[in-house]
Amino acid sequence: MATSHAFDLDATPVGTPGLPVPTDQAFQAARWAELIGPQAIEEIRALSPLPHTNAGWIGAYLHLARGARAAGREFDAVVYERAAQFFMPGDDPRRLPIRERFVEFMRQRFELSPARVRCGGAVLPAYDLPARGLGAGEEARSTWVVFGGFDSYIEEWFPLLAAVAGRGHRVVAFDGPGQGGVLEEQGVPLTTEWERPVSAVLAHFKLDDVTLVGLSLGGELVIRAAAFEPRARRVVAWDVMDDFLDVAVRQVVPVPARIGRAYSRLPAPLIDLTLAIARRRDLVRWGIDQGMRVTGTSRPADFLRLAAHLNTRSVSGRVLGDVLLLAGEHDHYVPRPQLGRQARTLTGARSVTTRVFTEAEGCAWHCQVGNLGLALRTILAWEEPLLPRGRGGRAA
Repeated sequence: MATSHAFDLDATPVGTPGLPVPTDQAFQAARWAELIGPQAIEEIRALSPLPHTNAGWIGAYLHLARGARAAGREFDAVVYERAAQFFMPGDDPRRLPIRERFVEFMRQRFELSPARVRCGGAVLPAYDLPARGLGAGEEARSTWVVFGGFDSYIEEWFPLLAAVAGRGHRVVAFDGPGQGGVLEEQGVPLTTEWERPVSAVLAHFKLDDVTLVGLSLGGELVIRAAAFEPRARRVVAWDVMDDFLDVAVRQVVPVPARIGRAYSRLPAPLIDLTLAIARRRDLVRWGIDQGMRVTGTSRPADFLRLAAHLNTRSVSGRVLGDVLLLAGEHDHYVPRPQLGRQARTLTGARSVTTRVFTEAEGCAWHCQVGNLGLALRTILAWEEPLLPRGRGGRAA
């Protein structure tokens, strides 16, 4: 497997860019800069004027992509295009060509081809990154099984996953229903029963004793899957998320979780009416439309009602493995109380470890964007003493 553009886990962090734009737009800029490098932040800062709307960011990222491509920086170009695509509505005709270009480039750059894992009516693309840097006859230190959340492509994570593989760990990574190509190419929406895709992937690769890692919304999905899948011996919620409805409603209006749940039970026409008003805000409109697309729902009220089922309250007590819960001090998506609440409800877990990342560490945002290297080093250090000696999460 090629290692060009593998992520340097010890590199100087990108940090939190001081952009005078809404937090979510600044967060997304840092998200893509993590892949390209710190020079991306300087290129974004140099934009004039700095965008404040989704349409403006689409144009800006496409402008940066053209400049990168003209300079022979194809990796940077496809990442900038993906950044532009992120803000495009679902019916934008530019979405699919950008996706195809990005995915094909990443597969070629990292020399990875997906296995096709059947799961119900879907076919999940799953990538197997072999462990590297081992001595002759030495087994992989562990096997990670990794998936994303609400709006990422698993191919975005190849640089980071290649870095983990480079430290002696086998990594199997996949998109499930509602994610990546399963949504974009097959039209299969998100399922709340995340143990189904996880179990299908474990069975396909004949895996046992794995470290299961869920990113963003995957922090909720990973607890759900581990509650029903005993092969998930170590479980990482990167970041913690025990109630997606709480997250979704707070993007519209910051209210306590109990009020959000009551709101989701109002008559559908009333929910649709109030959200129609909220959708006048650019980022709220994008979030609601994206939510309906991911969940396969046709009205905002139905999206919120499905979101109400994406919580861990009824299953957390069934998780038996070791659990690591990560959180950002200033996560603008996930309210901090979810960390303590999730930790308290993991009553059957062998161990529960929590880690809050701070502004001083450069990764106080969601999923530790700004210093992903520190997040990965934290997971690796937590995992090491939990691994069975001489087994390393090998295939069954």
